[in-house]
Amino acid sequence: MLYRTLDTPLGLMRLSASDGAITAADWTNTPAEDCAPELEEACAQLTAYFNGTLTAFDLPLRVDASEFQQKVCAAIAAIPFGQTRTYGEIAADLGAPAQAVGTGCGGNPIPVIIPCHRVLGASSLGGFSAHGGVESKVWLLRHEGAAGLLI
Repeated sequence: MLYRTLDTPLGLMRLSASDGAITAADWTNTPAEDCAPELEEACAQLTAYFNGTLTAFDLPLRVDASEFQQKVCAAIAAIPFGQTRTYGEIAADLGAPAQAVGTGCGGNPIPVIIPCHRVLGASSLGGFSAHGGVESKVWLLRHEGAAGLLI
């Protein structure tokens, strides 16, 4: 496993890569500077995203999880920049309960790149299990100009 950190407006983000794919993103206090093309590209794309010049990630990703978790992450990844969907909408698409989709969103190993912050409750923001909780979710949605009526 290789690691690289990137300073973001939400704190120091650590990217993990294995076998040519990004496998995780989380927040840390420990810098890491491993070199790999996929880590370099992920850092460049995240920097552009946070600078407001990138709206779609194009990175090799691998979600090492159950088949259902992979389906939830694929559905989340399909939500375009600046748009949102509800847990219920994704649940209907997957033929699963909304609570299971919420659990799947909470288990997203690659937040921001797989934009679980774009998934909302039917009448609320819902949760955000990544660093900073709902405050980070609000920051990301504002950054994208999404969900204006809720925030």
